Amino acid sequence: MTSTPEPMQLSSHHRDTLLKILQHPAGHNIEWLAVMSLLDVVASVEEQHDGKFLVTLGSETETLERPRNKDIDVQQVVDVRRMLRNAGYGSEVEDIEA
Repeated sequence: MTSTPEPMQLSSHHRDTLLKILQHPAGHNIEWLAVMSLLDVVASVEEQHDGKFLVTLGSETETLERPRNKDIDVQQVVDVRRMLRNAGYGSEVEDIEA
């Protein structure tokens, strides 16, 4: 399992994706590949035999399914946002926006 890195270790691409996920209201144009790239850095991601992805971040585990189009849906934004905030990534948005 990957430990949570310091926020400054995130690339600018990952910070942009993190900001999109944590902004309110939930964005509708957050690309699946960008989210998975971020989660690969901050979480443990395991592809299951059924094509779903088991994501463990901190003490939470969530199953994500690849969307039909390139963007994740609102419920996936909510689920990933919750996981990121619970893992301590909420304050990074305030730092990024400042």
